Amino acid sequence: MSLNDPRWGNKGDGDGKRGDDDRGANQGPPDLEDLWRDFNRRLSGMLGGKRGPRTGGDGNGNGPQLPKVSFRQFGGGIGVLAALVGAVWLASGFYIVDANQRGVVLRFGKYIETTEPGLRWRLPYPIEASDVVDVGGVRTVEIGYRGSERNKVLREALMLTDDENIINIQFAVQYILTSPEKFLFNNRYPDEAVTQAAETAMREIVGKSKMDFVLYEGREQIAAAAQESIQKILDRYDTGIQISRVTMQNAQPPEQVQAAFDDAVKAGQDRERLRNEGEAYANDVIPRARGTASRLLEEANAYRARVVANAEGEAARFSQVLGEYRRAPEVTRERLYIETMQQVMTRASKVVVDTKAGGNLLYLPLDKLMHSTGAQGGHEPSATAPAASAPAAGGARTDSSSDSRSRDVVRDRERGER
Repeated sequence: MSLNDPRWGNKGDGDGKRGDDDRGANQGPPDLEDLWRDFNRRLSGMLGGKRGPRTGGDGNGNGPQLPKVSFRQFGGGIGVLAALVGAVWLASGFYIVDANQRGVVLRFGKYIETTEPGLRWRLPYPIEASDVVDVGGVRTVEIGYRGSERNKVLREALMLTDDENIINIQFAVQYILTSPEKFLFNNRYPDEAVTQAAETAMREIVGKSKMDFVLYEGREQIAAAAQESIQKILDRYDTGIQISRVTMQNAQPPEQVQAAFDDAVKAGQDRERLRNEGEAYANDVIPRARGTASRLLEEANAYRARVVANAEGEAARFSQVLGEYRRAPEVTRERLYIETMQQVMTRASKVVVDTKAGGNLLYLPLDKLMHSTGAQGGHEPSATAPAASAPAAGGARTDSSSDSRSRDVVRDRERGER
């Protein structure tokens, strides 16, 4: 019923009785404003509040009064509302765990279980609570710097070596989680715990090493030793953390002594260069000297063997000649004389011809004689030389370079001798 309806407020006669017209009027749709006011009064009554003046009266309570409503009439609505609230509360217990995560369930703050990936449910808050921990991701802490190598943290980076030198070391530690419950309950500040363990382990290793070893050849060894030492410390505290890698970012002396250190490094490099040059020269000279020495030694051994063999041969020949001389002294003496003369005359370039026994034509194959003489070179004489020198007794001497015979005359002479 709208407010402009002329029948608003006229629900019946003055004595409170309804007429026939009112019956017809009550069959229309209810007014929303009237229902809202009625709902507010009833709710106020259930909560113990005071009821306001009823609509349709005269303000003194003489008008028509609304009937009282008991709590049972609203029992069904409250039950539905409570069921809805309960359903929402129970639905708040669902949570999702990703593939690289694990869920940790707490009941009144006490650890209950660790859940695997998937859609999970627990009792809603405040009975149970859940924490989702990323166990697959790699976490990194930086020691000696933050973000980049220029942002140095000298309190962490400066360390003392075994030879009492100060160096600046910057490194990073990467780790993963092996136990989510230990990571949550045994560590108040996990990153701070890893940082302190890494700094402690690195200071111990650097304090036992020389400066050159830390700066140059020992960086990989130091990183491996630091990883092992950090893991032992974290396992001792039962942190549930696994160190995956230690990376050395930078290792250098402090900036205040950088110039002097560079000079020392250059001097060391010059020393190494000169040493390498000396070793290269030695590697070039020594093998050649050893080769020369070996060659001379072999030549000496060969000469010794040759001299010994010749001496033994001469001794054996002399023994044989001595035996022959004892059996026939004259013949042996003559034979020795002839052999000696052959050796002497073989080296001569003169030819002696005896013409007394004479023929009209005497042919000397000087070219063959000279060729055989030059070929033998002082060795055993050829058979041609004695044949030509046998008739020689004191005739005319002719130079070997005056050979005027041709090859045709040589052939004719050979045919005549046959």
